Order: sequence, then C-alpha cells, then structure tokens
Amino acid sequence: MTSSNGPSAAASARRASVVSDRNVLPDRVWTLPNALSVLRLLGVPLFLWLLLGPQADGWAVVVLMVSGATDWADGKLARALGQSSRLGALLDPAADRLYIVATLIAFVLRDVVPLWLVAVLVGRELVLGLALMVLRAHGYPPLQVHYLGKAATFILLYAFPLLLLADGDGPVAAVTAPVAWALTVWGSALYLLAGVFYVVQVAGLVRADRSAGAAP
Repeated sequence: MTSSNGPSAAASARRASVVSDRNVLPDRVWTLPNALSVLRLLGVPLFLWLLLGPQADGWAVVVLMVSGATDWADGKLARALGQSSRLGALLDPAADRLYIVATLIAFVLRDVVPLWLVAVLVGRELVLGLALMVLRAHGYPPLQVHYLGKAATFILLYAFPLLLLADGDGPVAAVTAPVAWALTVWGSALYLLAGVFYVVQVAGLVRADRSAGAAP
C-alpha cells in the first residue's frame, strides 16, 4: 500500500519546487517592466514591415537595437523597482522568442542568412514547444528561463542588426561582416545549448514522475 508520503507526494513536491519561484511573484499587470515587454512585442510587426516593405534597413536596425535595450532594461527595472510579476515572467521570454523567429524568417526572405541556420533555430523552438506540451501533460508549468538562454538571446539580438549592416557593399559591410557572423555563430550555439538543457530538465522531471508512479 502506498503511504501519503509515497510517489504522489514526491511528484507533488517536485511540482511545487518547479513553480515556487513563479508562485511567489505578485499577480501584477500594470508595471513598467511589463510595458517594456509589450513595447518589444509591438516592435515585431514594425520591424518586419520595415525590413520587407520599404526595406528601410536603418530604421529596422534601430528597432532591433531598441528591442535589445528593453530586453536588458525590463529585468533590471523589475528588480530595482520591486515590480517582478507572473505576467512579466511569461511576456519576457515570449517576446524574445518571437523576435528571434520573426527576424530569422525576414532575414531568409531577404537572403541575409542561409536557410539552414533558420531551420536549425526554428527547429529548436518547435522542439521546446513539444517539451512544453509534455510538461503540461504531467502537470508542470513552463520552466524558468535558463541564464544561458538569456545570454544567447542577448547576443543574437545584437548580432542581427550587424548582419543587416553587413548585408551590402562598402567598407562598413566589410568591417561589420566578421563581427556579425562571429556573434551569430556564438549566439546560435548558446541558444541551441540552452534548448538542450531545457529538454534535459523536462526529461528528468518526466522520468522521475514515471519512476514514482511505478514504485510500489
């Protein structure tokens, strides 16, 4: 017979440990960090229009740079002002991923980056989407964003404007191209590694749940 401290209790304890950080966050909506995250989300269609419509690359670079700055600022402000929130914990990574996917799709349409790079990074997002579905099926919320993923996103959001500047002729493009591609390769590698860590965490939680369920 399974005691009250058996497998189900162990699974509940694991779920509690996963959600503990988010559960202590206040349920706020109207905060300055959340406003910055919404601003980043609104910048996605503007960036795509600038890049694919009038091909105003200079303004598109400005939008990307503002996005990168607000990505850094919202976390700093949330801690400095005591305005961390559950909504912010969801909006911030969502905005980051949407920017990266939208930017990559726009870049491949403009032949700024090769298709294989887009396929690899978008494939990473699809795998993480499946991992999230597995988590929810086992009663877990999304895992906290790993610091490695934040670092990779930061690098990519600064590599993308440089890729735009490198997409052309002249001395500026010649000087910018090596730096842009170095940051792109470095950021992409870290982005994939962060995805691997996420999948490993998910697999560990699922394996532990199954082991607890199979225990007598």
